Parts: sequence; structure tokens; C-alpha cells
Amino acid sequence: MAKTETAKIKPSRTQEQINEEIKKLAQELFKKSGRIPGRDLDNWLEAERIVKS
Repeated sequence: MAKTETAKIKPSRTQEQINEEIKKLAQELFKKSGRIPGRDLDNWLEAERIVKS
């Protein structure tokens, strides 16, 4: 494999990194939606869908 091809490969993220990404995005969604209480699970699931897509 050439050097340029190696540079294009993204390293795999650990589950911990993925969860941290989801957490941060869920917090952003919470803030953007007007900080509506009781939507924790909805925000988490939406963030999870976005991160994993």
C-alpha cells in the first residue's frame, strides 16, 4: 500500500469514543431544542442515529 493510501484510512473509534461523541451531540440537541426536560432518551437516540450513520 502506498503512503498516500495509508493516510486516507481513518482509525477505528473505540466504543468509549463513540459514546462520548453521542453524549456531546445529545447535549447539543438538548440545547438547540430549547432545553426541554424529559427528552433525554429522545436526544440520545437521535444523536446515536446521527453518529452511527
